[in-house]
Amino acid sequence: MPTHPLSRLLRRNISAGQIIGYALANLVGLTIVLTALQFYRDVTSATSGDDSFISSDYLIISKKVSGLGNFLGSDPSATRFTSADRDEISSQPWAAEVGEFTSADFNVAARVDFGGSPLTTALFLESIPDEFFDVSPRGWDYTPGSGKPLPIVISKDYLTLYNFGFATSRGMPQISEELIGSLPLRLSVSGGGKQEWIDARIVGFSSRLNTIAVPEEFMTWANREFADPASPRQSDPSRLIVRLRQAGDPAAMAFMAGHDYEVAGDKDAGGKAAYFLSLVTTIVVAVGVIISLLAFFILLLSIYLLLQKNRDKIHDLMLLGYTPGRVARYYHLLVAGVNALVLILAVSVMLVAGAGWQEALGSIGAESAPVWPTIAAGVAMMLVITAGNMIAISRSIRRNFRR
Repeated sequence: MPTHPLSRLLRRNISAGQIIGYALANLVGLTIVLTALQFYRDVTSATSGDDSFISSDYLIISKKVSGLGNFLGSDPSATRFTSADRDEISSQPWAAEVGEFTSADFNVAARVDFGGSPLTTALFLESIPDEFFDVSPRGWDYTPGSGKPLPIVISKDYLTLYNFGFATSRGMPQISEELIGSLPLRLSVSGGGKQEWIDARIVGFSSRLNTIAVPEEFMTWANREFADPASPRQSDPSRLIVRLRQAGDPAAMAFMAGHDYEVAGDKDAGGKAAYFLSLVTTIVVAVGVIISLLAFFILLLSIYLLLQKNRDKIHDLMLLGYTPGRVARYYHLLVAGVNALVLILAVSVMLVAGAGWQEALGSIGAESAPVWPTIAAGVAMMLVITAGNMIAISRSIRRNFRR
């Protein structure tokens, strides 16, 4: 199919070197952005488990117990969080959500028949809002009087302590998560002159929560039924769980240290790793965006100089009846074609680079994140750049037509 004379006329003074320079600069910028985004998504996906070395988006905090605690009759409420404390934490820019641990105001004992030998031990129970759990066991609810076993979630550390501490020293068998989840438990709940046996079952193990957790429905009912009316109930929680807006935010750690709050577990190193990864990714993506913006202005400058060079020709085209839109269409197609090629090459480089770190992630049993969101981000970025180029080209041509 023969080339349109208008296209041949406009193509004559186009500098191939300038177009290639723009394409290379845009390719470098877009490749940096896409590769950094996919690397960040792969790493955060691989380390999203709560036992990950960079997982620190939740903090469990408590107040320090100093000296002899309340042995000498000091106020036990000194180690509890008041509503003012919680409001202060909730108002911090790094705090996305704050939840309370609700403790049991009654006595709890557990009995289990294991290998023909009954084991009985005192327990403590707590509850927190469901959105703060890292596990989602089936049937996580409780209705008093329904006869349904009470679901319980315990810390994975407790099972580890039993298997490699208590069981090995007492010559008792070690048990797995599947086995302990199948063992029927009997809980003795007593207080306020009442006592009741409740069937229970362990339905999940948490890496985030260092507690024995039950549904809030059970805790509300049991505290109302078995709390000793002669003992005033402590409504203020002794522990809080905080979801951070950004994992490892240094401002959160500085706040905890400044208020003398204790953070459960070793979250400092993991938080620093998460924050450092986020910071480096942000810097790399910013560099890529800056390079792409520079390429954008390089193209605009090249086309502006080209239009200035062809000003007389464009004026003659106007006299011949050509509209600005028809003249601009050629440059639009040129920019769209170059940008489409840049996008394809940038995605290809990103996929090749991603395959390079997959082996390292696979060695720790991790799977990479899907690439489609990253590709979609690249398409969106290139559409914005292309639209900006086309708008600038159309405006420049209209100005030349008016002269």
